[in-house]
Amino acid sequence: MPLDPTKYADWEIAEDAEAHMKTVYQLGEELGLEKEELLPHGHYVGKVDFAKVLHRLKDRPDGKYIEVTAITPTPLGEGKSTTTMGLVEGMGKRGKMVTAAIRQPSGGPTMNIKGSAAGGGLAQCIPLTEFSLGLTGDINAVMNAHNLAMVSLTARLQHEFNYSDEQLAKRNLNRLNIDPRNVEMGWVMDFCAQALRRIIIGLGKSKMDGFIIESKFGIAVSSEVMAILSIFTDLKDFRERMGRIVVAYDKTGKPVTTEDLEVAGAMTAWMRHAINPNLLQSLEGQPVFVHAGPFANIAVGQSSIVADRIGLKLSDYHITESGFGADIGFEKFWNIKCRYSGLTPHCSVIVATIRALKMHGGGPKVVAGLPLPEEYQKENIPLLEKGCENMIHHINTVKKAGINPVVCINAFHTDTKDEIKLVRRIAEEAGAMVAVSEHWLKGGDGATELADVVIEACEIKNDFKFLYDLDTPLRKRIELIAKEVYGADGVIATPEAAVKLEKIEKDPLMQKMATCMVKTHLSLSSDPALKGVPKEWILPIRDVLFYGGAGFVVPVAGTISLMPGTSSDPAYRRVDVNRETGKVRGLF
Repeated sequence: MPLDPTKYADWEIAEDAEAHMKTVYQLGEELGLEKEELLPHGHYVGKVDFAKVLHRLKDRPDGKYIEVTAITPTPLGEGKSTTTMGLVEGMGKRGKMVTAAIRQPSGGPTMNIKGSAAGGGLAQCIPLTEFSLGLTGDINAVMNAHNLAMVSLTARLQHEFNYSDEQLAKRNLNRLNIDPRNVEMGWVMDFCAQALRRIIIGLGKSKMDGFIIESKFGIAVSSEVMAILSIFTDLKDFRERMGRIVVAYDKTGKPVTTEDLEVAGAMTAWMRHAINPNLLQSLEGQPVFVHAGPFANIAVGQSSIVADRIGLKLSDYHITESGFGADIGFEKFWNIKCRYSGLTPHCSVIVATIRALKMHGGGPKVVAGLPLPEEYQKENIPLLEKGCENMIHHINTVKKAGINPVVCINAFHTDTKDEIKLVRRIAEEAGAMVAVSEHWLKGGDGATELADVVIEACEIKNDFKFLYDLDTPLRKRIELIAKEVYGADGVIATPEAAVKLEKIEKDPLMQKMATCMVKTHLSLSSDPALKGVPKEWILPIRDVLFYGGAGFVVPVAGTISLMPGTSSDPAYRRVDVNRETGKVRGLF
């Protein structure tokens, strides 16, 4: 019997379950993988050679495709990863061949306040320690590939500054005339480190110590290399995209790419193993692919296209998770991932909790370490009804994509029958199917209602359509996303951003690229403090980034940063290693 989640921490439940989990060889056999398609990393984690699987099964029909998103996140948590694992387990209880694809957690949130996103209670991805702490090294590979581009750039700046054209020619180098004031990229690391958001490098005493320029750090999963890992389709596509990454601009404004710096091949070499999805399992033994990274607010925030493609070939139902709420992760799934993959989902699950809806209805602020206000522990119908406006907004967003929405009420013991009845009625009136799920408490047995509703939704015809086509001018696309998805009244750009938008619209190649918004995940608006469905607001665009390799134009809304900060009470204070067994404790 699994441990009781009301009495034990997630890491204790995971540790107990790991004592009798399947080996990666058993998982591979159950999936029907050939021996050479499974690449073990120890006994319980492996990689899958996606190219061999897709070639062998190219004529096999795809299974049903299910996307999981949520209402706007709150500090109370919506349980999206937990629901993804619960749905996998629930379908397993119904005897379905099911797989899932989730994203590898970043060390930043794992060691900070968000946790590792493995799920929770009796709905987790295991082995938890390996999942949470580096897995098979994909994010390290992303960091090395990305930072190698910066090594190449900074070295080239130094050499071009110190050497004449003749001296450069002797070293088999041509002058790129890089503008040190117009560098697009910065460095990355996989932690939240606000002190590195803006830095000066090259402060050595000798001219051989580097070129002095202003630089910056972002978190690793915001790297364009990670974006490419999410949306590439095969090795050829991956290598070509790596060569199109814009590192800086020359003094005439022309892009300087990784191919120009002759570093794209080496960057791809660092990623040669990372392009294959990782294979783990749910607490109840269903196969789970883990690939690409989180942070849909500052990145694309999707599990990889190749993970979804092999899941659809190997199972009857494949569940993929998008980051944060439907305004962030789902919008990028809808208009970017589906566009690049050619895949369209049969339904989308919107995760909601009673207490999170109460916060969107005007409930009091929640402070970590302090008791939960009574509004979230006792019945409060007026607060809940007001908060359901946020849920309705997200239901309507999914419906605009022509996808069947299923609202999952992720149940807590404090939820009352009347509260659940109210949310069910409002969601159904908004056009969604509804299920109550107790997967955190009961695992797959608590998710059978959700599994049944999702299976039913997958049989209903949908009418998928994109929000915009690639001929739509960039500023019009941003306005469509702002108005139709976020609920803004309009868009305003800073003078600097407006110049970039105009330049992009004049370039036929850049204009055809996908639009990947950067915006806070904590509100439908650009102000993280505004809950519910904010009214009468304008979306401010303060910058526009260009990811030539991923094929993204990236408008940046509000004051959000690509490098998050570490809180005053980070999770690493409670993580340790048992000095006798070597097992890690305190992860969540």
